[in-house]
Amino acid sequence: MKNFKKYGLLLIIATLVAFAAACGNGSSTDENAGDDKKGSETSGSIVVSGSSAMQPLVAAAAEEFMAENPDADIQVNAGGSGTGLSQVSEGSVQIGNSDVFAEEKEGIPADELVDHKVAVVGMTAAVNPNVGIDDISKEDLKKVFTGEIKNWKELGGKDQKITLVNRPDSSGTRATFVKFGLDGETPAEGITEDSSNTVKKIINETDGAIGYLAFSYFTDDSVTPLAIDGVKATDENVQKGDFPIWAYEHSYTKGEPDGLAKTFLDYMMSEDVQTGLLKDQGYIASTKMEVERDAEGKQTKK
Repeated sequence: MKNFKKYGLLLIIATLVAFAAACGNGSSTDENAGDDKKGSETSGSIVVSGSSAMQPLVAAAAEEFMAENPDADIQVNAGGSGTGLSQVSEGSVQIGNSDVFAEEKEGIPADELVDHKVAVVGMTAAVNPNVGIDDISKEDLKKVFTGEIKNWKELGGKDQKITLVNRPDSSGTRATFVKFGLDGETPAEGITEDSSNTVKKIINETDGAIGYLAFSYFTDDSVTPLAIDGVKATDENVQKGDFPIWAYEHSYTKGEPDGLAKTFLDYMMSEDVQTGLLKDQGYIASTKMEVERDAEGKQTKK
């Protein structure tokens, strides 16, 4: 009888030990699964392509992200908004960057793409500092770029011939400026340059020159940004909806993102990036906008 009780007690103890071990192993498995899931979201490789205007921002964010997540590899290419939209639609890249809505590009299946508005960029006309004006009405701006006004003295400036500096038809900056600065009117012929830095240099070196640039290029006095209808070209005026020329910087995915692409886009929308890196790079946080626009350009209060 004593032996029976002894063996019974040993059996109970063995059962309890086995049960505890099983629980422990289950916990360990759950934790490992969690670690594996976390690893899949911060490791691997993705390719981002598209807007050259967005490339400096996305490349800087990717560099910071990879420094924090050494198992992640994010390749950032330019190529233009059309390229980014085409490649993400085809599935050859995970993220396609664009200065315009996918709906605005012919041949893009916009209904298959998900739009992530990561930033806003403000733009305005830029003139040579010797032109003699720093404010222009929208109507006069249209007349300047369509060639109706040919000398700055007609607007109270110096007696200088107006030289237009345009971007190519493929430029997202041009599309935004034409749509919201010129109300869709086609600019007259002038100098055409694709690089914003080159545009800035030409304006600075050419008497009477006028072009258009993103706010981030007004870092010195080499060119003069124009106010429009008395409203200065500032981030604050864009955020409030008072300044007309601005655009979203879109990052598109084919369907809802997952894995590393989702984690990186979440990082782009994080407070650190939206309030720090964006401003350092000369962009406006989309989360700070008090207005919003749709693909047709209709602006409404949030």
